[in-house]
Amino acid sequence: MNKRLRAAGITVLATAAAGALVALIIRDQITRHQRDLFSPRPLRRLAALGHMSRESASIDTIRVLRDFVAWEARKLLRERARAIVARMEEEVAEAGLRPGEVGA
Repeated sequence: MNKRLRAAGITVLATAAAGALVALIIRDQITRHQRDLFSPRPLRRLAALGHMSRESASIDTIRVLRDFVAWEARKLLRERARAIVARMEEEVAEAGLRPGEVGA
């Protein structure tokens, strides 16, 4: 029984360490590629969307994201960009700009 408990503990510890390592690697990649919105690599585009979602709303950012939505082939990334655009359009509207000033 003691050997089983020890083996289970080591397995859990190794799994947790591997998970933490993978999380650090992914975080590092996202940090490096946070400005690659039109990259050929999906992870870089996801990182760029994360970066842009933290930016303050601007007309230029909304236009770039709309271009991205039209360009992006992956549904998940398109939907993420649409959600960011919707939030930014609300922020711009609250700031007092008319919706027509945001661009089509």
